[in-house]
Amino acid sequence: MNITLQAVCRLIGAECPPGRETVEMRGIAALDEAGPGDISFLSNQKYWKHLTQTRAGAVIVSPEAELPPSVVPLRVRDPYFAFLQVLELFNSRTPGIMASGVHAQAVVSSTARLGRNVSVGPFAVIGEHVTIGAGTIVGPCSVVLDGSILGEQCVLFPNVTIMDGCTLGNRVTLHAGVVVGSDGFGFAPHGGKYHKISQIGTVRVGDDVEIGANTCIDRAAFGTTVIENGTKIDNLVQVAHNVRIGENTVIASQTGISGSTTIGKWVRLGGQAGLAGHLDVGDGAAVGAQAGVTKDVPPGETVSGYPAKNHMQAMRLEAALRHLPDLMKRIKEQEKRISELEQMVKERS
Repeated sequence: MNITLQAVCRLIGAECPPGRETVEMRGIAALDEAGPGDISFLSNQKYWKHLTQTRAGAVIVSPEAELPPSVVPLRVRDPYFAFLQVLELFNSRTPGIMASGVHAQAVVSSTARLGRNVSVGPFAVIGEHVTIGAGTIVGPCSVVLDGSILGEQCVLFPNVTIMDGCTLGNRVTLHAGVVVGSDGFGFAPHGGKYHKISQIGTVRVGDDVEIGANTCIDRAAFGTTVIENGTKIDNLVQVAHNVRIGENTVIASQTGISGSTTIGKWVRLGGQAGLAGHLDVGDGAAVGAQAGVTKDVPPGETVSGYPAKNHMQAMRLEAALRHLPDLMKRIKEQEKRISELEQMVKERS
């Protein structure tokens, strides 16, 4: 699909370069890969070096950016967000390709209630007394078990499993392999073996939540595991039973959150972070990649390392550790000199 540069500029709120209003753009690409028909963008100084050699037809940049004469600028206050808007113009990957209407090879219970324009792909299973809101798409081989409620305009990609009694809000996206409502990990030792603790709670996911591929959201032992509105969760994340995650929190891949931990609003969890159970992470806090969180994190604080501590303190400790070999060498030299001096004093006395 080709789009004129003038149409692109209207979309992102940029002034179209004179004489280029009717130039057609065919796609979007990185600075070092773009051709004359592509739009690119620059929001990170790391890629500034590519500007002098880029062949892009236009580049989305900030108003104050100084550019080579060869670059055609589209100046906006937030280049990254403008880039996302343009990217959507050329997006041909729509959830509608998974299913249109209820496929003949889908299994839908007679007690399920499907809203207007719900689509269910082949080999999907919709259990008893399930409610699915208007415009929701359930991809091939996905399963929604008894009593679950899905809101409007949700997207379940292939092989998603929603266990019984779970609730999704509106516009929730679950990528391939997501499991919502699996049993929490609970076992009690008694009589020389472990006894399973029944997980009789449920899961509630708010509006505008996106959950990445192969992530698991465990049901509560009792009560509810909660993910609030606007939260975004990456692939391969484990959310244990009775966890509560606040609004607009972002969680990167391979993070593990242990049971009964509460995470506030606008929190950022880096990749492979691990959080122990029964903790509180305050609003606006940030946890660095691979951090091991063993105690509460105050609102607004950034922590990193293992065990996780204030980020600046962690950086000072890391810097000190780098000098430790030299320090040990100096200590040994001093010990040797002291030993020699002691021997000299002993001989003189």
